[in-house]
Amino acid sequence: MVCNITAAQNKIDINANVDVETKTISIFQTITYKNETGDTLDEIYLHDWNNSYSSKSTPLAKRFEEEFSTKFHLASSEQRGFTLITSINDSTTDIELKFEYLEDHQDVIKVIPPKPIHPGEAYNIKLSYAIVLPDATFTDYGYTRNKDFELKHWYITPAVYNGKWNYYSNKNLDDLFVPKADVAITIKHPINYRPTSELNLISATPDVKSKTQTTVYYGKDRVDTYLSLLKFPLFGFVQTDDLIVISNINEKGLSGKDKAILTDKIGRFLAENLGEYPHQRLLISRIDYNKNPLYGLNQLPDFLRPFPDAFQYELKLLKTALKKYINNILLLNPRKEHWLSEGLQIYFMIKYVEEYYPDMKLLGTLADIWGIRAFHAADLDFNFQYFLYSMELARKNRDQPLSMSKDSLLKFNANIAGKYKAGVGLNYLDKFTDDINLSETVTEFLEAYKLKSVSISDFESYLNSKTNKNVDWFFTDYVGTRKKIDFKIKKVETTEDSIRVTIKNKRNNSMPISLFKVKDDSITGMQWVENIKGTKTISLPKDSTDKFVLDYYNVIPEFNQRDNYKSVNGSILNNKPLQFRLFKDIEDPYYNQVFFMPLVEFRNIYDGLTLGTKIYNKTILRKRLNYRFSPQYATRSRSLTGSTSIFYTHNIENKNLFDITYGISAGYQSFAEDAFFTRINPSLTFRFRNDDDFRADRIDNITARYLSINRDIGENAVIEIEDEEPDYGVFNLRYTRFNPGIINFSSFSTDFQVASNFSKLSFNYEFRRLTKSNRNINLRLFAGFFLKNNTDPTSDFFSFALDRPQDYLFDFNYLGRSEDAGIFSQQIIIAEGGFKSQLDELNAAFANQWMTTANFSTSIWRYIQAYGDIGLVKNRFNSAKFVYDSGIRLNLVEDFFELYFPVYSSLGWEIAEPNYEERIRFIITVDPQVLLGLFRRKWY
Repeated sequence: MVCNITAAQNKIDINANVDVETKTISIFQTITYKNETGDTLDEIYLHDWNNSYSSKSTPLAKRFEEEFSTKFHLASSEQRGFTLITSINDSTTDIELKFEYLEDHQDVIKVIPPKPIHPGEAYNIKLSYAIVLPDATFTDYGYTRNKDFELKHWYITPAVYNGKWNYYSNKNLDDLFVPKADVAITIKHPINYRPTSELNLISATPDVKSKTQTTVYYGKDRVDTYLSLLKFPLFGFVQTDDLIVISNINEKGLSGKDKAILTDKIGRFLAENLGEYPHQRLLISRIDYNKNPLYGLNQLPDFLRPFPDAFQYELKLLKTALKKYINNILLLNPRKEHWLSEGLQIYFMIKYVEEYYPDMKLLGTLADIWGIRAFHAADLDFNFQYFLYSMELARKNRDQPLSMSKDSLLKFNANIAGKYKAGVGLNYLDKFTDDINLSETVTEFLEAYKLKSVSISDFESYLNSKTNKNVDWFFTDYVGTRKKIDFKIKKVETTEDSIRVTIKNKRNNSMPISLFKVKDDSITGMQWVENIKGTKTISLPKDSTDKFVLDYYNVIPEFNQRDNYKSVNGSILNNKPLQFRLFKDIEDPYYNQVFFMPLVEFRNIYDGLTLGTKIYNKTILRKRLNYRFSPQYATRSRSLTGSTSIFYTHNIENKNLFDITYGISAGYQSFAEDAFFTRINPSLTFRFRNDDDFRADRIDNITARYLSINRDIGENAVIEIEDEEPDYGVFNLRYTRFNPGIINFSSFSTDFQVASNFSKLSFNYEFRRLTKSNRNINLRLFAGFFLKNNTDPTSDFFSFALDRPQDYLFDFNYLGRSEDAGIFSQQIIIAEGGFKSQLDELNAAFANQWMTTANFSTSIWRYIQAYGDIGLVKNRFNSAKFVYDSGIRLNLVEDFFELYFPVYSSLGWEIAEPNYEERIRFIITVDPQVLLGLFRRKWY
């Protein structure tokens, strides 16, 4: 039955009963859904995000997998939650309605009303269901270890219809899109629990006999109804002039009085800049902050944190309050139009620090410490961090449009870079629209659209109605694309009465740039230059200006700021002086910077500890052209070693081929006692990805390189060169396809090598699977064969290796590559044959014709696995040999730290042999850059 109530408002009435022991909430609910569009609706869609935990194949489960988290995949059914719907009925007739969960959205319900819902009509639905809450370890919401309840998106809500149904699955993004509604919640819970909500508390009625309490909340025009039900709540209440702020965000060393003063200060700022809050209470939870924290130095431990406690707490509270405030009054689609609310959050954080802490530095109190204050980073304002983080993935060619759906963004873009780019962009727009006060305009916009359905187009129209400047570029190029901002002053020419400045736009966009006139390091003039297509020349009256600078105050998030300076007299050194700095720093575009860094490294046992310095140009943000020169002294070999390289990366946007890198590297170091090698390696690499889906893990690489190897054997060397010619060159063409998933991992590579006396081709495929019962299944296949082999038949230097590759290209980080005995000879790198047992006694350790192997391992218990290898080894003039081995693998950190204990192989029972410890093999990685990859893969 459709109720024709044109004045009706969306309403949700909930009667809930909490059972702590079964972590279940029984709910009886009515939903009044009003059709506020001009369309007739034949169906209604409801969000049931609690049911997103119901299986390991939901969009939420896939999201965890994409971000290299196994916590949900390995969770038991008792840890996951689900919803059990008893009935969905028509409220008026009590007729049971047809409903179903969508096939690809197990947390979205389609309900079929008995009659269409016409424009202006409202329809009442009655639901009876129970929710079993998930463990809070997954998303921080649900049932905690302390048997507390953190409830968000816990009850069933209608989706938004605005010409189409906007229903979305839960992907741990806290972006549920619901229409505003009047919400009434009656919740019966144990008397020793205390609920906290942003809704208005109507009553709290205890029943001593049943040891329960019935609490009633009500709120008008609500979209967020977070409810905390805790035995020992830590929420504090601060009554400001404008609203009641409820928060459990804490900061050690800060008194309650200080927190109250800071909370009142933030409350005034919010009211002045965002308008009056339409509700009585603003709830800011610790969970809200943890999901959207202050990144950077703020996250250091307390004893290292360079910011005052009051400032730290203030910004934590401000950032979280801004997000909640904006989201509760600006009813944007939080999945599709998230950039505006997120951008406003960062924009007002920038304004807050500019107003109250104009002298706060990026490094905080560290900026005043001797030694540190010499860094350019110490000169930068606190707000510079937003530019820095927004440019992080742009320099890596992994940035994404701000307008992209939030669930399609990389984690770093969704949580950090995108928000900061949006905030920095609004600040850029603020400076450009100098005919209006953008901050005041935004305040007026928020007031005009408070608690109304709104979209990005409404903001664009409102802004256009206020300013005479053309701001189309902001919404089309800056927000809607990945186009970078990159200008340069191409030339400056002087005539008798004028100065002609030519500005080049190195990108295809219509964004404006600010041009400053500088005299003796003081600004004498500024103007905006717009509509630069290719180049644009402007004429200025001739004066005493000695330099022109683009974007002097670094307001514009420009991709490359190093060519923003040009002297009137044209001197290169006057344009950008040369500067030498100790240690890597944040780039100072005013200088041509060269960095020095002392090096203390351990590469191998022959060189021992190496001492030296690195001379390089790499800064915090990635550059396209990078050079490095690292002379070092090896303390054990007592020789001068080191390496050098120069590489250029060409980024390609909007193509599957996204990266072309070419350059050359060279190095000199020991490979045995008193034996050295020089390696010169020019290379060219093409990298491919799915340009339509940056979250797809697959990367394809094609690398062509030439390796020139020169070996130098000293008088005291304990190794002999098996090959007659100690010097050789190899052309190597390699293709790899890499899918580095944590649940499903696969890689495929083919390697082709050509040298003067041999050519060879090999294939490698690896597959890993983590089952739902926490069992690892690993399979690796290798096949390699010589196309030509005219090498010395008595030497295996260029042969395929069964267990320990010769590594004549010097690609692998062997700690003791020439060792035949001792601990360092037991290091293994899984390549070529991939065997763990050393089968030298069978003369099957190498193949100079062809080799095929299969390596398999699977879990026994946790990180303890059983492994087995089989293979065929074929040498010239000999029959193929079948070989095998097996044993126990301790997979402590996959690919980084592993131990192998042989048990049985072609040699027999190895575990029963004497000196068994010499047969144990290990994988170890000490390169910090490789270890950092464990962190980066979750964010990039």
